[in-house]
Amino acid sequence: MKQFFLILFSILILSSCNKNEEVKPVAKKEIPEKADSKEFEMYEMSEMAALMEQMYVDNQRLKERIKNGDTIGEFPSHFLQIHKSAMTDESENDAFFKKQAEVFINSQKLIYEDPKNAKEHFNAGISACVACHQVKCSGPIPRIKKLFIE
Repeated sequence: MKQFFLILFSILILSSCNKNEEVKPVAKKEIPEKADSKEFEMYEMSEMAALMEQMYVDNQRLKERIKNGDTIGEFPSHFLQIHKSAMTDESENDAFFKKQAEVFINSQKLIYEDPKNAKEHFNAGISACVACHQVKCSGPIPRIKKLFIE
């Protein structure tokens, strides 16, 4: 048995000593520079996009106040800028948009005028947002729907 292990061990040593593989260095792959590479351009929100972001934040806060039964406060007058703010695409500022904006503003005003039914007025305002975005720009709809008060 000792002889078997000795022979096996010898074979392993001899076979490993006979391999003279040459290790080749791996060349670094060069990345060619693009001759027509563009400079980084910063996205700039339109006045309307910035206003809608602010209205979203304001409505998140309002939602919490309504749910908690807190004092609602005063109607945010900057919401009225929805009629005057420059849009990314001015052709979107059509009769449909103006109608939906008016429904939204009226619903928002009712929250402050009739705080007993604030939840219903709030949800009506959010419904106006969703209805408009279904036609104009559907991207933010899932985010807007999170504002609804259950």
